[in-house]
Amino acid sequence: MQYVKLPHSNLEVSKLCLGTMTFGEQNTQQDSEQQLDFALDSGINFIDTAEMYPVPPMAKTQGKTEEFIGHWLKKSGKREKVILATKVAGPRNVPYIRDNMTLDHRNIHQAVDASLERLQTDYIDLYQVHWPQREANYFGKLNYKTSAQKNDNTPIIETLEALNDVVRAGKVRYIGISNETPWGLMTYLRLAEKHDLPRTITIQNPFNLLNRSFEVGLSEICHYEGIRLLAYSPMAFGILSGKYLNNARPQGARCTLYERFKRYFTPQGIKATEAYIQLAQDYGLNPAQMALAFVNQQPFTGSTIIGATTMEQLKTNIQSKDVILSEEVMEKIDDIFTVYSNPCP
Repeated sequence: MQYVKLPHSNLEVSKLCLGTMTFGEQNTQQDSEQQLDFALDSGINFIDTAEMYPVPPMAKTQGKTEEFIGHWLKKSGKREKVILATKVAGPRNVPYIRDNMTLDHRNIHQAVDASLERLQTDYIDLYQVHWPQREANYFGKLNYKTSAQKNDNTPIIETLEALNDVVRAGKVRYIGISNETPWGLMTYLRLAEKHDLPRTITIQNPFNLLNRSFEVGLSEICHYEGIRLLAYSPMAFGILSGKYLNNARPQGARCTLYERFKRYFTPQGIKATEAYIQLAQDYGLNPAQMALAFVNQQPFTGSTIIGATTMEQLKTNIQSKDVILSEEVMEKIDDIFTVYSNPCP
């Protein structure tokens, strides 16, 4: 396993990170513990979760993912062997988590304490803002549109000050952001420098063969500011494995069970997927591993977040650590991207 030292921190994370948003919905406690044990045995030392998980988010299951991880941490005694990341939710379709959800002092303090209790630990290595409170281009939005409505968002400076509180209290070691834009990332960095507040060290955004929008503006900021991407959906909800082609819907698969996951099923996205699957076959590559290797090889990637519902899938995904795409294959990927440019932002 390759490890990456995250700039502006002493965290050295595995190039692959275990995503856990299926724990508590598609995966049982036993399934989850098997995945966690196997991941650690394979060299993964980085676990990502969120207070909102599992997905799809529901009041009756909210927090189960952190609870599953916490039960495993206590039983295994392996807390010091893992770098643990979680997230605070903002005010978007999850009002059951807390009353009047905003990214202010009260909510962040309550969220951190609740996550610590569920995770059965006294510190979080990386604490991330799950999504902006303001309206912005995230979760599939491409074109930014200003709103005439009153701006009642919690200022980012207040969010940073609240995060500073939990860092100084020893509950959080480092902070990150997620589903953010270039403006958002630079604002976090500017305010942190101006007011001597914690510096954002990571950004967790979607990045895959069907959605390379991260390269447009955020990759340059990462290069010059020493930020690393924690890439989520590197396989586009599993679509880049090819298992959904020709309208196939495998039993138990996420996009079979939940109709809400339609982001990567656009007509252009399907055509692009077919082209990438054919490319993998032409070069004798496993399509899923080719998709993951592409993300792994980007200079701005700190860690690629993989998720699986079966051990077979997890093993295949982890094996991508040994796949190095040749310059020729990377050029072929760019050729396809030229024809199908960001079909699923």
